[in-house]
Amino acid sequence: MTITEAELGGRTFGCELEYEGITQEKAAKTVAKVLGGVARYEGNHLSNWTVAMADGRKWNIVRDGSLYGGAEVVTPILRYTDMATLQEVVRALRKAGAKANSRTGLHVHVGIADFNATNVKNLVKTWFKQETLILKAIGTLPERLGHYTRPTDRTFVDKICGLRNPTMESINRAWFGTYTPNPAHYDGHRYRTLNINNLWGYGAKKTMEIRAFNGTTHAGEVRTAVELSLLLAIRAKNAKASSAKNPRPYSEASAKYDLRVFLLRLGANGATFKTMRKHLCKNLPGSAAWKDGRHD
Repeated sequence: MTITEAELGGRTFGCELEYEGITQEKAAKTVAKVLGGVARYEGNHLSNWTVAMADGRKWNIVRDGSLYGGAEVVTPILRYTDMATLQEVVRALRKAGAKANSRTGLHVHVGIADFNATNVKNLVKTWFKQETLILKAIGTLPERLGHYTRPTDRTFVDKICGLRNPTMESINRAWFGTYTPNPAHYDGHRYRTLNINNLWGYGAKKTMEIRAFNGTTHAGEVRTAVELSLLLAIRAKNAKASSAKNPRPYSEASAKYDLRVFLLRLGANGATFKTMRKHLCKNLPGSAAWKDGRHD
């Protein structure tokens, strides 16, 4: 099975791109130049600037307290057909002086309003089983895993696995520890590699968020992050069931091969995903062709 661009386009996504080395104003004007729009300062507690696309969708450039100056570029709701524009924005920001470092991150949100409780369970189990391999492949910096991007909680996964007939309420209880239909915006449970806080609350966005990606000024790496996130959502929606009793053991001897097998299961073969496969494999040792190393 190969996932098509049409299937990728069936899901919405959005990105939060954190940068240092560039002011909010300069970042906003850079985005505006790419989009052919106008950068406007709107103020409020995040001192944000906005740039409207031709169709009215707004990009926000805001302050982020975890950064030393800098700016966070928040995209509007995007589709896969917007990928070229997103990549052009990233390239322009790099040229304008934006820098990525150990303090910056890239967060990808994917719209999953159509998910039922079983789909959410599939997502959590798939992510947990492959989490170590994924984090190695995307190169998540160890210092980012201590607070704002903590690994998935095993206790939560055990509770999820114990739900034979899951409901959104029972998943909520497992995630928050007690039923929390309206979590605070900065509720601490959100600081996980996979965040599902946004499935609940007043005006809930109904998104999953992957917070594990490092900040980057490389357009190909941003594309990789988005495609991987979309593929995980599509897999969770389409799978009848997923196994996650234990995470997959990480082995340097077979890491690249294991990733290749996982990506094939996600449907990430073919020319569409060539860039993604390259960027995910570059951080892993071993051979993509042989599980136990190269056969000469």
